[in-house]
Amino acid sequence: MLARRFALSALTLFFGVGLIGAGCGLALPASAAEPRKEKDPTHASGLAIPRFVTLRVGEVNLRSGPNGSYPIDWVFTRKEMPVEIIQEFDTWRRIRDWEGSEGWVHQSALAGKRGALITGQVRSLRKAPQSDAPVVARAEIGVIGSLKKCQGDWCEIDVKGYRGWLQRSEFWGTYPGEKIE
Repeated sequence: MLARRFALSALTLFFGVGLIGAGCGLALPASAAEPRKEKDPTHASGLAIPRFVTLRVGEVNLRSGPNGSYPIDWVFTRKEMPVEIIQEFDTWRRIRDWEGSEGWVHQSALAGKRGALITGQVRSLRKAPQSDAPVVARAEIGVIGSLKKCQGDWCEIDVKGYRGWLQRSEFWGTYPGEKIE
């Protein structure tokens, strides 16, 4: 009984001091004053959406939903292929390929590295970002390269050790006007 009275008087004293302290302009610690912010699972990375990344591994299962229990709709089999992240949920990313196929993959299957996929027809990699610059190499449709940088409408790409420049319209993997350094 005595212990209970002591505990109640101690709580009264504690809360009384807290109220007096608040009235006197004493600040509470930030953790006590602000509610704890939960991470938004629909924008878990905090990075821009949409954005381009590449496949980290040579076989990636695209699922119909953001969880390993959802059925597999597609399997991508090209390591370093550029894909576009169009949605996030916790550790899962909804991606789209250059043909428009979409599905959910775990973030561990993706790399932040930038890539380029040749589209349309055979393309000429040029020594400089100019239409009349000498040709360094030719790349066929579907060839994947590593995107290095972009200047205006031209981007420098490395395709199997051949480094050259292509116009953005000749490959898939960047947004119009996007600055890449």
